[in-house]
Amino acid sequence: MATRGSRSEKVKRIFQQFDNNRDGGLNRDEMAALVVAVNPRVKFSDEQINAILDEVFRTYGEFIDGEKGLTYDGLLRTYDDGAGDVDRDFDALGLELYPDENKGASIVSEASSSSIAEERITESQRKQRTTAWAGSPHHEIVFDDTWKLVDELEILLKRLQAKQAKTGKFKSDNFDAYSDAGWSRELGPSAELSEKRVYWEETGPDYGIFVKELGALRSRADGARSREEAFDGQMAIGRVLYEHQLFKEALISFKRSCELQPMDVRPHFRAGNCLYVLGKYKEAKEEFLLALEAAEAGGNQWGYLLPQIYVNLGIALEGEGMVLNACEYYREAAILCPTHFRALKLLGSALFGVGEYRAAAKALEEAIFMKPDYADAHCDLGSALHALGEDERAIEVFQKAIDLKPGHVDALYNLGGLYMDLGRFQRASEMYTRVLAVWPNHWRAQLNKAVSLLGAGETEEAKKALKEALKMTNRVELHDAIYHLKQLQKKKVKSKGGANGEGAFVIVEPSKFKTVGEKTTLRQDLGSAIQIRAFQRITRLSRCNVDLLKKEMNEIDVPVSYSGGGGPQKSIRKPNLEGILRRLLRFLKPETFQGAVKAINESILSVLDETGSGRVDLGIFYAVLAPICNGPPNKRKRIAFDALLWRPVNEGSSQIRKVDAVQYIKLLRAIYVPSHGISEILEVHGETDSSMVSFNEFLTMFDDPDWGFGIMSTLLKLENGDRNRHGRRVCAVCRYPVIGSRFREVKSHFSLCNQCYSEGKVPPSFKQDEYKFKEYGSEAEAMKDKCMHTMGFQYLGLFYSVCLVTRIVGSLQVVKVGTM
Repeated sequence: MATRGSRSEKVKRIFQQFDNNRDGGLNRDEMAALVVAVNPRVKFSDEQINAILDEVFRTYGEFIDGEKGLTYDGLLRTYDDGAGDVDRDFDALGLELYPDENKGASIVSEASSSSIAEERITESQRKQRTTAWAGSPHHEIVFDDTWKLVDELEILLKRLQAKQAKTGKFKSDNFDAYSDAGWSRELGPSAELSEKRVYWEETGPDYGIFVKELGALRSRADGARSREEAFDGQMAIGRVLYEHQLFKEALISFKRSCELQPMDVRPHFRAGNCLYVLGKYKEAKEEFLLALEAAEAGGNQWGYLLPQIYVNLGIALEGEGMVLNACEYYREAAILCPTHFRALKLLGSALFGVGEYRAAAKALEEAIFMKPDYADAHCDLGSALHALGEDERAIEVFQKAIDLKPGHVDALYNLGGLYMDLGRFQRASEMYTRVLAVWPNHWRAQLNKAVSLLGAGETEEAKKALKEALKMTNRVELHDAIYHLKQLQKKKVKSKGGANGEGAFVIVEPSKFKTVGEKTTLRQDLGSAIQIRAFQRITRLSRCNVDLLKKEMNEIDVPVSYSGGGGPQKSIRKPNLEGILRRLLRFLKPETFQGAVKAINESILSVLDETGSGRVDLGIFYAVLAPICNGPPNKRKRIAFDALLWRPVNEGSSQIRKVDAVQYIKLLRAIYVPSHGISEILEVHGETDSSMVSFNEFLTMFDDPDWGFGIMSTLLKLENGDRNRHGRRVCAVCRYPVIGSRFREVKSHFSLCNQCYSEGKVPPSFKQDEYKFKEYGSEAEAMKDKCMHTMGFQYLGLFYSVCLVTRIVGSLQVVKVGTM
């Protein structure tokens, strides 16, 4: 990784290359030439060039020297703020550093580790190095004694590294295959994360000696002549430790720096970075918020750092699972620095993560426009395009990401998923094989490889892949998949045809599906309930006690606002709503919570925020969640009613307006039963009705099977029994073990699972004019029913036997009487 010295020298060489008149500044023509030269694959229009130059000259006005233009310090600042990538631009221009520019750095790297006194660099080298570091005001070391601390710490680190390397305890991994985190280690986004992750052995005696000597250096820094010098020393020690990926030790120095100068942005920012790397996302967020507070309080002094603080704060929030909140900070960074390609990429990725695919694609395309070789942006753009249905273009974009970074795991894995969706199973298996070549223990890739091989008709290879996946993880899905393969193989042997038994079904129209008994669920109702149940699983709302909604309503204070129609509302912005969801779903891990927010944003918030204002009526939101939360059904309905009462238009009353009840049920059906549409209930009268509705009347409207949310009874049945297994019985269509209800056809005696029954699938060998199904929630019910039938037949047989004996005896009696 380039040192700060070599980096600033690269900027100097770029500056000198385009300062044609040697006046110490880059005017608009010279800046335009630079922009074009460092982006050789981009064809800029005059309007685009002028827009870029206007933004640069406006943003960095303090570095504009009259007609001369942007100074060297200004150009360095643009790179520090993420307007470009120094290394990429330097390479694109084909420049080289002057031979003597890295002389000091090379001497330091070649120093031996015999003793601190022998390895101390010369005063001339220190001055040369200090000059390079001082090129940027937020990277400078002010005091000469601080450099002594830095030099001695570098020697201690080399000594520790040499000792651990001998014992094989010092390790480093190449992370080139993975997506970069996108955040800034330093106070400028051009300082990239190292591609090599270093692992230090922190438990051995050598490390203990190092920590003791490090403590002595810290004590020397604290014993400086002034508070400013102590701060300078602690910051420098922290920075060196961070560069060597000793994050815990670096954090100690940055925390001490925060104590010495609480209103300085830099120690809070760097402490936040350390905490993020250590996986302490909440603490990292708090440090970045302190940095933001200090930057805003400092006025223009720290204004240039705001984009980076916003970016890293957004990433810390993503670490907590708060993606909607992260989007807000990425937007702020992009507004403050429109050329910040990394902020745009992160914004696009976060928008994709919450299901806003069109906006995500736009942000990612802008990031790629500014940095065409940004592999991670290409990867995420491919995912967004696939979600939008632009599959062929998505394939091209994924391939571009792989061309830029051949071992890009995310791009390979996502491209494999795209091929699977398109039915190109052979290509999909090739992608997953490449993923496993880079990441051998990627069990999801191994499982998907097995599925793709199955789709390609290679059953034996699929079995082998599944067994390999089983070695990586013992998840129940893999056991079911292996059993499924065995069933398909049996069916293939029996049928001697078909693609591994797949596709062996016909879809029957709903009118031909009849039910036996009142307890058997209608096919259409089951299909809708299965979709709602899937939504419950994704969001984990079925684990959220409905009483928590009531608690939130009692504790939260939401100011009343007025919508476009003038009606009072307790509306809330989506990022604030995400905070409420985090409290409701506090038991979820961050990555699982992200998936829950995405599903809620796509299915619920998109309906409640039709205008795209970014605000949601909180009372309606609570009422919509209540029916699918955990709790007795009557309590769910009661809290839904209470949520409608909580709205300003009904507050203080024991009844709600009928128009609100009607609108609420419309929303429920539009969100949870979209296949039915809302046109069928548009004729419900009451939109202009000023009458009020009590809770009992509300229940009648809610439970109406045709116009209300009567589907809830079927949903409750799924909640109570969708984990029930029926022994070794398998579905006659999909061949998976039957889990949940089993639907048995009473004439042909084949069984269907929930999913196949709801989709109207039947085996082609059982063609009938109509099909009659009886539902069994468990095998106990089926056995009971069978026994009842058996006993019925036995009683019937006994009855016939008695009748026959009676007739025979009667005949005998008649004969006997006749003979007498």
